[in-house]
Amino acid sequence: MSDIQREYNEAIDAADVALGHLYRAQDLLGSAGNWGLFDIFAGGAITSYIKRSKMHEAQGEIDAARDALRVFVRELRDVEGAPGFQIDTSGFLSFADMFFDNTFLDMYVQMQINEARQQVAAAIQQVEAVRDVLIHRR
Repeated sequence: MSDIQREYNEAIDAADVALGHLYRAQDLLGSAGNWGLFDIFAGGAITSYIKRSKMHEAQGEIDAARDALRVFVRELRDVEGAPGFQIDTSGFLSFADMFFDNTFLDMYVQMQINEARQQVAAAIQQVEAVRDVLIHRR
């Protein structure tokens, strides 16, 4: 295997790792969003706890995805110029949501979940597009 092909394979492997975390984050954010809707209309402390748990799990996957994306970008630099990636879920208000449970705060948290879902979906689209280019070039 040539050095160039090895670099392509390493970048593709790094993309796969990042995508795995992003897909899991996407699923968890979807679940958090569903629990969030339930929380808005009929929820309580238990519903808020479950939603927060899903958000926490999603945050763990997003953090792992950030690390994997850094590796992916480093691998891309060996192959070609690398686009930047940004995923930010720092706006979650899960602590306040659990202890000050009201419809308005629930709706705000739901907006934050939806924003995070959009950011994860955009990152997935970017990584998949670059990965597809790498696969076709190798």
